[in-house]
This record gives sequence, C-alpha cells and structure tokens, in this order.
Amino acid sequence: MSAPFEVSRALSRVQPSATIAATQKARELKAKGIDVISLGAGEPDFDTPDHIKDAAVEAIRRGETKYTAVDGIPELKEAICAKFRRDNQLEYKPSQVNVSPGGKPVIYNAFAATLNPGDEVVIPAPYWVSYPDMALLCGGKPVFAGATAKDGYKLRPEALEAAITPRTKWLVLNSPSNPTGAAYSADDLKALAEVLERHPHVWILTDDMYEHLVYDGFEFATIASVAPSLYERTLTMNGVSKSYAMTGWRIGYAAGPEALIKAMAKVMTQTTSNPCSISQWASVAALNGQHDFLKPRNDAFVRRRDLVLRHIAASEGLDAPKPEGAFYVFPSCAGLIGKTSGKGKALKTDGDVCDALLEEAHVAVVPGTAFGSGPAFRISYATSDEALEKAGTRIAEFCAAAR
Repeated sequence: MSAPFEVSRALSRVQPSATIAATQKARELKAKGIDVISLGAGEPDFDTPDHIKDAAVEAIRRGETKYTAVDGIPELKEAICAKFRRDNQLEYKPSQVNVSPGGKPVIYNAFAATLNPGDEVVIPAPYWVSYPDMALLCGGKPVFAGATAKDGYKLRPEALEAAITPRTKWLVLNSPSNPTGAAYSADDLKALAEVLERHPHVWILTDDMYEHLVYDGFEFATIASVAPSLYERTLTMNGVSKSYAMTGWRIGYAAGPEALIKAMAKVMTQTTSNPCSISQWASVAALNGQHDFLKPRNDAFVRRRDLVLRHIAASEGLDAPKPEGAFYVFPSCAGLIGKTSGKGKALKTDGDVCDALLEEAHVAVVPGTAFGSGPAFRISYATSDEALEKAGTRIAEFCAAAR
C-alpha cells in the first residue's frame, strides 16, 4: 500500500488565487450557457501592438529559439536600463537587471533569495492576492499595514512605522495598486521614505507593473527615484504585461543591487531557467518602440472607469473612491452586509455578496477579503463599454432588490 499523498507544510499555508478562482467560476457558468459578465480578471482586453508581434515573428525567423542567459538576453537588459533612465531617471547597469518569466517570478525569486524563517514582509492592505502567499511559501511572515478608503487606500507613514519590527526584511509597495487603483505621488513616497530612512535593515520591493496606466494628469513616481538614499536597498519591479497588453508573453523585470540580482539568478538556475526567448525579443521592441498606442487605450480606460463609478454611485449600499490608475475599482459593500438578496441569500460577508452577484445577477467580481480588506469587492474594467454598462445595470438592480 502506498503512502498517502501530503502537500508540504509550506504549500499548506498558501491559498489558491482568488482572482483565478472567480474567473474560473465565471467560465464554468458560461459553458452552461449562462450570460455571465466576468469582471474578475486583471487583463487588458486590448491586443498586443502589431510592432511587438512583428518583432516576435522576426525573432523566430532568425532562429532566436534557443536557451538564453538565465536572467535575460543582453539586448533586453540594455532596453530595460534605457527605460529606467528615460522614464524614471534611474541609472542601472545590465548586471543590476533581472528578467523573469512574469512579474510573479520576479517577486518570488527575490523572496526565495532573501527570506529566512520568521523574516517579516510588510504588505499594505488592500494588497494583490499573491504577495502574502509568496512570502509564506518562502518561509516569511506577512505583516499587514492597513490603508483605508479615507486615505485613498494609500499607506500612511504612521501605519508603516507601526508595522516595522527588528524582523522586517521587506516592504512591498504597489502603485498604481491592484486592487484599488490607488497611486502614490512623489510627496506620498517621500513621506514613506522618511520612515524607511530610520530603518536601514528594511528592503523595499516596489511593484510598478501599472506604471503607464495613470489618469487625469497624475504623474507616476517610484521610490528609488524620489528617495535616492533608498536606491541601494530597493528592487524596482515592472513588466510588459499590463501597459503593452502582453499578459500571455510572461515577461517581468526588475533592477536593484547587484548582489540581490545575482542571488535571484541563482534561484532561476534551479527553477525556471530563462524566460521565453521569443517573448524577450518582443519585449525589446515593446520597451524601445513607439508608445503612441498608450494614450487612446488610457482614454478608453478613463471612460470605462467613470462609467463604472457612475453605476456604483447609483447602487444602494456601495461606495468607491476614484482610482488614479490601473483598471480596477474597489467599492465598499458595507451597506449590503446584514441584508438579504432579492432571491433570499443572506449577505453576511463580502463573499456572500460576490456569490449572490454571480448566481443572481450573473456578474463575476472578486471579494475584497481576498485582498485583505472588506467588506468590498474588486471590479476589473478591462473589458468593453457594452459589458460594463450591462454589468453596472445588473449590479444596481441587485443592490435595489436587497432588503
């Protein structure tokens, strides 16, 4: 008789991604013929620009189909250095750059390379669902620092100060934020930097994946640029997934201290090895090429954001601040808790609200508790105006029916 299967203790501490679960549930209902509008996935509905696709085809025809350097081809590292210089006024050498098969591996590799059991990772809440679980997988301990709607879902210096202990290894910052769309101004980051300057043992991982998706004249800033004193302990992470609509190409990148970058590459030698060679050449074209496609796409995102906010404002029991970037709205549903849905479901939690929205209104969203802050839910408006209009009407009708 064989031994029963058991997962590792590290894996048992981890939960499956709530965003992927919500999207899968919506797919299953659609397969049954139900008209479900899925607002769960964090993926642009736009296509990858043609000049990037053309570069990938050219790379295939040139035979760029072999293994590459484990953490990125020289041409892509040079393009990343040029991007940081051009967009962020940050100087890095190629030896300070890591390229990984997606943004998640960048973060995971940094944690795997640095965390010892019990080391703490400060994560502002609401947070992207994967940050705490990646810390747990690597033996770390997530420590949550709350950011409220009143503060625009941005971490305040006093909350950061209270979260730091002698065991703190990392602070994770995400701007613009998934799930709230909140973005930190240069002044916001300078205030946090003053706290971090008093705690030289704390490293900073700044997730800038949505950098180019900012609206209403907001000026993007990243902490290593506004606080040069933190440059030597900051890992500045980014990627091509969101801005360039390249989610499936799986390329994330980061720049930071050379010793950290070497350690991350060492992790990759025994896990993923190199990112896809074709995707790397496509990313060279993305970073070095023209960016005139961004404005019309951002204009569409602004229109969609405002459409969603109008429907939220018209929905009894919901309230949401105006996001500065990304493509998410994070409405509080506190006004629905304690009520009963139109079809009789008790709404005790935001999970109940999301389940009822899916079952009764056929709209898929993700509970706020999955992001560490509830009662709320995340709406992704990276879909068509028509779908958002229909979903907004359904949500408002669902809220009106609750008693």
